[in-house]
Amino acid sequence: MARYLYIILLAVVLSSCNQYQKALKSDDIKVKYEVAELMYNNGKYAKAIRLFEQIAPSYRGKPQAEKLFYMYASSLYNVKTYYTAGYQFEYFSANYPRSEKLEEAAFMGAKSYYQLSPRYSLDQVDTYKALDKLQQFIDRFPNSQFMPEANQLVKELNEKLEKKAFEIAKQYNYTAEYFGDFKAAIVALDNFILDHPGTVYKEDALYHKLDASYRLAINSVQAKKRARLQAAKLNYEALIKFKADTKYKDRADDMINNVNKELELLSK
Repeated sequence: MARYLYIILLAVVLSSCNQYQKALKSDDIKVKYEVAELMYNNGKYAKAIRLFEQIAPSYRGKPQAEKLFYMYASSLYNVKTYYTAGYQFEYFSANYPRSEKLEEAAFMGAKSYYQLSPRYSLDQVDTYKALDKLQQFIDRFPNSQFMPEANQLVKELNEKLEKKAFEIAKQYNYTAEYFGDFKAAIVALDNFILDHPGTVYKEDALYHKLDASYRLAINSVQAKKRARLQAAKLNYEALIKFKADTKYKDRADDMINNVNKELELLSK
């Protein structure tokens, strides 16, 4: 029985392949359309794309064009050709404003740009573009069924930008001694905290700000040392106030002990 099923399946596959090859070579755009739709429905998106690309110009303005361009854009998304998919979904949304697929196409266009957003350590131009596209979708379809996912995508993109901003600020502290510029590290971390008041990296940012201010104070000339030690002390208090049991407690306590000792020496 299994053997017969295998033979039947093989025959179907071969027939489908033969049908596709004939459609590729055919001059009949109707045949190409029918086979492209069949490929699309069977999840053979790369094959569907080849046929759609052959017939798309001939179908512009025809009744079947709306369905064709939606399947074409969807196929591109499914083979992860996100730049072109985003463009095609936008083309669909602009040219078929009354389509029942309009809302879905608008969302998938924005989601295509989301897929192009790189990891946080790389240039984030595409992340900002994705946020812009998603915001446009949210503004246009505030009651959309896709709103929960759209909001989740926005959240993920913002978290990526936040992580990048923190890593940049933290890097200032790591390189401060090499460049002899602890002030730049303090300013960068201060700006990060101000720009991201609810950030998950606040504890880390407060610690690195303390670390930068501590090293600045300890290495200062006598004339500036007292004021900088006091500033480091305030940064320690800010960290402990934010999280008394901070994971940086041991290192922070060592710093404040040294700060207090230095302040005592200056008071004599």
